[in-house]
Amino acid sequence: MKPATLKDLDPRNQIERIPCCVFKHAKSASEYVAAQIAELIRERAAEGRPCVLGLATGSTPTTVYAELVRLHREEGLSFAGVHTFNLDEYYPMQPNELQSYVRFMNENLFDHIDIDQANVNIPDGTLPEEEVLAHCAAYEQKIVDLGGVDIQVLGIGRTGHIGFNEPGSGRESRTRMITLDKKTRQDAASDFFGEDYVPRRAITMGVGTILEARQVYMLAFGEGKAKVVAEAIEGPVTPIVAASFLQEHDNAVAVLDEAAADRLTRYQAPWLLGPLSSGPGGVFEWNDYWTRKAVIWLARKLNKPILKLTEEDYNEDGLQELLAKKGRAYDINLQVFRQLQATVTGWPGGKPLERQQPGDRRRPHDEIFPKRVICFSPHPDDDVISMGGTLIRLCDQGHEVHIAYQTSGNVAVFDDDAIRYAEFMAEFNKQFGINPEQTAKLEEHVETFLRHKQPGQVDSPEVQTIKGLIRRAEARAGARVAGVPEERCTFMDMPFYQTGRVRKNPLGEDDIQLVIDFLERIKPHQIYCAGDLSDPHGTHRTCLRAILTACDRIKDRDWYQHCVVWLYRGAWHEWEPHQIEMAVPLSPQEVMRKRNAIFKHQSQKDRALFPGSDPREFWQRAEDRNRGCAQLYDKLGLSEFEAIEGFVRWKGELEGVV
Repeated sequence: MKPATLKDLDPRNQIERIPCCVFKHAKSASEYVAAQIAELIRERAAEGRPCVLGLATGSTPTTVYAELVRLHREEGLSFAGVHTFNLDEYYPMQPNELQSYVRFMNENLFDHIDIDQANVNIPDGTLPEEEVLAHCAAYEQKIVDLGGVDIQVLGIGRTGHIGFNEPGSGRESRTRMITLDKKTRQDAASDFFGEDYVPRRAITMGVGTILEARQVYMLAFGEGKAKVVAEAIEGPVTPIVAASFLQEHDNAVAVLDEAAADRLTRYQAPWLLGPLSSGPGGVFEWNDYWTRKAVIWLARKLNKPILKLTEEDYNEDGLQELLAKKGRAYDINLQVFRQLQATVTGWPGGKPLERQQPGDRRRPHDEIFPKRVICFSPHPDDDVISMGGTLIRLCDQGHEVHIAYQTSGNVAVFDDDAIRYAEFMAEFNKQFGINPEQTAKLEEHVETFLRHKQPGQVDSPEVQTIKGLIRRAEARAGARVAGVPEERCTFMDMPFYQTGRVRKNPLGEDDIQLVIDFLERIKPHQIYCAGDLSDPHGTHRTCLRAILTACDRIKDRDWYQHCVVWLYRGAWHEWEPHQIEMAVPLSPQEVMRKRNAIFKHQSQKDRALFPGSDPREFWQRAEDRNRGCAQLYDKLGLSEFEAIEGFVRWKGELEGVV
């Protein structure tokens, strides 16, 4: 019998039934997969044999494709002998439509490399329904004729689907027509300008087809994928989570960033894996971070306040090693309790020295008062949704608060609202005799264009402008409720966003320079920006890249030495308690005032155009998360508050964001 190796003994390999490669950031993970593909392409070219790739669409693999394009342009990687088979396509779907996967692949990969178009295969969404069955059989046969897929690239959907193999897809399923799950259609709604316009069917490779590939890389990035990733990798094999069938593949690898891997046991509770585990990021050490996470995990598991945890609790729940390393439970409890207690402050901008009281904790730059503060808001409502209570505190406590709305948010306004406002403007101008002819002409254009607009069609410049004005007015109204005057609201209209489509342009130098110029003008002492990278549309991530890149470029300025950058969340995800470094408590009155600020965004009220996967309204999400955070602090034994907004300080790292 072959002797066991350390790899065999690593308990991660027992609980993680799909081998995992976890990278700190998505960019590094994507470059790794692109390098594996490039290596195989070169090997096959040297052998004079074709290379067959199975490709996926969606936001996850775009950085892989960008790296392959770079390798082609800068390192001479040739795709002349490559054949590709895409996983799926909506049905029906014309290849030139904005949501077409044919168009997606051309824009992200095929138009930029030397592949023979005759070697490109994508399920045909234009066929009559009676021809689809034969098309699927021919698709399968063509893969067989080429010797099978060498490398299959996959994403994973929120339902655990790979390709469009929705819950219930069997292990032996083949390329076929399928009806899309409601959650899948919700997730695709932003691409189609509303769930009602998302096709109800698609053509997809089957699970059995995917499992026949020689090598499979399943990519998943971001906090939003963490739950389903853990189910697919550590849970049972089940048709309910199609990705779980990869556990039965000899050469399947999950390629993850740390955010997507966060629900795996190696990140949630690595101490349960025992001393042979090297931990999530190398050798596991009981530093302050892991001690804090472990103690909070134990307290939540046992539903006990931190200061009531006993040595028996530690021993019985797998934390014997922590006791051995750190000493008595009482001392560990007290250390973590004080760390959490130190995060709570009712003065997010710092407390002036003359207001300090005995027992107050001194914070960096308390002596600078009042402070100049910038809140960067990716969309026109992220400011009040995610940190409205903190904005209220900062304003009420006398700081000079500015809000920079980075994008217009115009694509998220319903057409009916644009018509309603155009009618109002026409009636307003008519009543006051303001250029009635030009007004009537504009009103007619808006109504005619929107009445005949096709699903997914880009708005005309006039309609885009009206929708942008709607969101500007709402943003000013929300800011006023929080205490920020109109003259301190800046609308940046960053160029990357101005496409009129959900899919935006890459971040450019013009975008970054806009941020630099604004920072240089205000010279803030505090910067708040969205660290909510689970935003399904990618705007938050792009806006964050612009801010952090700008900060990195001006970090040597004298004024920046007194500046602190805080990351907020709220609309799409929340910080975990062990991550929070500043917790701002809100009173019941401040919660209501924050709600009123959110309500000013009427175009997003009741039913947002792009709500994401969460059915609640944005004000409900914000309140539930803020109250949930306060209740958790209370259960851990800290003071009881109505609500808490949490923040994490940016430490200056750029990898994975830039």
